[in-house]
Amino acid sequence: MSTAFDCDKVPLVQAELDGELDAAAAAALAAHRADCPVCRAATAELARARRLVADARESGLYHRMPDDFRRRLTAQINLARGQDPSLPRQPQRGGWAASWSGRWRGGAIGFGLGAACAAALAFLVVVPRGPDITGQIIAGHIRALQPGHLEDVASSDQHTVKPWFDGRIDFAPPVKDLAADRFPLKGGRLDYIGGRPVAALVYQRDKHLIDLYVWPEAGDSTAPPESAAQHGYNIVHWVAGGMALWAVSDVEAGQLREFVEDWRRSP
Repeated sequence: MSTAFDCDKVPLVQAELDGELDAAAAAALAAHRADCPVCRAATAELARARRLVADARESGLYHRMPDDFRRRLTAQINLARGQDPSLPRQPQRGGWAASWSGRWRGGAIGFGLGAACAAALAFLVVVPRGPDITGQIIAGHIRALQPGHLEDVASSDQHTVKPWFDGRIDFAPPVKDLAADRFPLKGGRLDYIGGRPVAALVYQRDKHLIDLYVWPEAGDSTAPPESAAQHGYNIVHWVAGGMALWAVSDVEAGQLREFVEDWRRSP
């Protein structure tokens, strides 16, 4: 029977969630995960751990882990791995992904315990660093440009695309048809940003594709959109109707801002 230790790609799942994979490695992992139930399960477990931490922060239950408790927790984890906590830890190369490699392969720790450790140690790893959402948005857009990854539902009809998300994510993303503004809808897909499933709506401007990532987020809907550019891609972020929206494309910056303004005006 398959176990969580049957695939040596599992450490890359954590690296991807931390935004540490380049576009080629992320695309390779996505292709591998499509046929690997172990890596899909690892993604779900780690996502659940991150959601637990995020929920705790939003509910006011989040506190920085005391140093004494951290030392005791680390000692317990080392014991579960069969290590003597009195011995100095050997330095590991490869960063967080290499650190997780030993944990996932250590047969003494079950898959559920690994996820629990991820939640507990998020104070040390996930929270202080903070997710590089911009990097994840760009990486997701690049992955989607690989053949066969752009759309899960291909349609220019907003009344086809919007219902497709029902039951696949826990919110209803707004879907708009901007064909009259020269930004026709091409479809949508599920993606994974910031430790949670999100909706990705696909639009087009001439030969350029625009991904619009959407997920629930409280914020100031009156604040103007924020623009950024990175690695040759333009990004515009804003909040509206309880949703965070991130538009990304290699289209010229002015045209991407035009897309955003058309979106915001459209009912």
